[in-house]
Amino acid sequence: MTSSFSAEVGAAVGRLAGVAVTTPVQRNDRLSAVTGADVWFKREDLQVGRSYKVRGAYNTIAQLPAGSTAVTASAGNHGQGFAHACRTLGVRGHVFVPGTTPRQKRQRIAALGGDAVTLVVEGDTYDDAARAAAAHAAGTGATLVPAFDALSTVAGQATVAVEALSQLPFVPDVVVLPVGGGGLLAGCATWLAEHAPGTRVVGVEPVGAANMAAALAAGEPVTLADIDTFVDGAAVRRAGDVTYPLVRDAGVELVTVPEGAICTEMLELYQVDGVIAEPAGALASAALTSGAVVVEPGQTVLCLLSGGNNDVSRYAEVVERSLVHRGLKHYFLVEFPQEPGALRRFLDEVLGPDDDIVLFEYVKRDNRETGAALTGIELGSVDGLAPLLGRIEAGPLKIEHLAPGTTAYRFLV
Repeated sequence: MTSSFSAEVGAAVGRLAGVAVTTPVQRNDRLSAVTGADVWFKREDLQVGRSYKVRGAYNTIAQLPAGSTAVTASAGNHGQGFAHACRTLGVRGHVFVPGTTPRQKRQRIAALGGDAVTLVVEGDTYDDAARAAAAHAAGTGATLVPAFDALSTVAGQATVAVEALSQLPFVPDVVVLPVGGGGLLAGCATWLAEHAPGTRVVGVEPVGAANMAAALAAGEPVTLADIDTFVDGAAVRRAGDVTYPLVRDAGVELVTVPEGAICTEMLELYQVDGVIAEPAGALASAALTSGAVVVEPGQTVLCLLSGGNNDVSRYAEVVERSLVHRGLKHYFLVEFPQEPGALRRFLDEVLGPDDDIVLFEYVKRDNRETGAALTGIELGSVDGLAPLLGRIEAGPLKIEHLAPGTTAYRFLV
């Protein structure tokens, strides 16, 4: 399989010549300082469509017979690569995306595809869109172009590893890759197993959608009952039937990263490195900054920045999730007595000198002696939580701490 797969990848390299951008490999001082290793970014956020997905999509569509029509499902990035390929090759196509796909990605699909592509919004998850795309293919005879679960797609994604190793002056000790359905990981890990067998390959999944880890644990792809769709580019319920055995046989290491840690890394990439990354784009580097992937001092590490399609309107949620993850933002339900000075006493007796109220929603009810206020507090430091809780416990006010993940927290915040 490995030798024949390498031939497939070699053919994909030829097809993509002059189509895919040769994206740079850049040393990252911040991650190198954090880990003690020599960390390099492969900047696929600078690719056509701002992600590596164009590689697999174009490699597949370029092999279709003349006169073919195509259809695909996508969380957003694959759809952009598909759209670009259809327009470039003169193929008519349909792209099905879930309602969770950010508006920015939908607009880019339409812009890249032009008149060659029709965009259809279907369902709440990638898997919903995938079912609709499969039904369209069955009903029209269009060729289904999988986002990850086809050998041609996997071979196209593997060209990332081929290109990166040709650019680096060394063979990396560690390669860290994001995982959604597993196309990138399957392709790169399988190719590296033959051409760089000493390289450790790590796949990174979001905690809320760890489908490949579930497949490896079960010995076959399984469908996750619930997923967190925040990391939309990797929010896949089920690993691919093609990608799973390739990942299994390549002997890769899998880790998960909380969505809040991904948000923190997105902000670091933006504020320190000047890089705009979407949640899935920051997935691999978040594994290094959060400690999910441990590397040895002095090792060489290649980390893929896989996507730059972040909608600016999402940054408020990104900041929110980051603060909550780092323990700096907390929510409380405060029962205030309906009497003058109650809020002032709360500020003087409960709030710490470095704490700040960032949310206050209060509804006064004239027929009650108390009124509840949803209060958001941002701490000056993580160490400020214990003293804050101590002052709450010692005070006369009835205050409930809304813990992340609870029903009340999800409903109110």
